[in-house]
Amino acid sequence: MAQKWGLDQCYEFDSAGTHGYHVGSPPDRRAQWAAAKRGYDLSGLRARQVEIADFHRFDRILAMDYENLSQLTHLCPPQERGKLGLLLHYAKTGLEEVPDPYYGGPEGFEYVLDLIEQAIAGLLGRPVRSAYAPGSR
Repeated sequence: MAQKWGLDQCYEFDSAGTHGYHVGSPPDRRAQWAAAKRGYDLSGLRARQVEIADFHRFDRILAMDYENLSQLTHLCPPQERGKLGLLLHYAKTGLEEVPDPYYGGPEGFEYVLDLIEQAIAGLLGRPVRSAYAPGSR
């Protein structure tokens, strides 16, 4: 999204998990499919676990849910804790946590991508209209 809006030189985004379950693995095929439908290529991504250097490197560390935020808080050096927050804080969805679509169908991945797009748009200061709403398909 930053690239689409000409902001890719201003921001650096990364993704990491609080647990090492899938380190080195590509994103779930359903996530790749949902992302590809919207023009995002996730095929080159590989899972990694958050590391202490991330807390110093990045201006913001945003969690998908309270459980991961708690894990990040535990790992984070005290002087860097002001960087922590929830991703959906930047979306106007009324939700606080991104639901885990893993055990559901492909529509769950589309819904999660909608939430993430709204949050990133809010973070970047740009409005975005939801492409998917539960029950609309």
